[in-house]
Amino acid sequence: MIKVTDDAVRQLKTLLADEGAAPGKGLRVNIAKGGCSGLQYEMSLDAAHAGDEILEREGVQFLVDRESAAHLDGATLDFHGGLTGTGFQIVNPNAARTCGCGTSFEPARPA
Repeated sequence: MIKVTDDAVRQLKTLLADEGAAPGKGLRVNIAKGGCSGLQYEMSLDAAHAGDEILEREGVQFLVDRESAAHLDGATLDFHGGLTGTGFQIVNPNAARTCGCGTSFEPARPA
């Protein structure tokens, strides 16, 4: 399962409050085909679906679908704020190579 830093938890709490999100919404982290390295990370506010892996921390949920979970096993979700590179970022030990933008990767092994 994905690991989540305290900064990511704080940011999700802020984001949900600012969006006025309905109860039960969390941050969905998934993998889709695309990007310059073959696969890309996508994130959105969503409710849990059947089969999701759910990590709950401090009253907020991080959601990963079954297919994406294999690519994210052992990965860390963090949040960085600042003048450049602000946003959620994933450090993924399953990536053989990553794109300079940080949103695209090539898997080390097929899931």
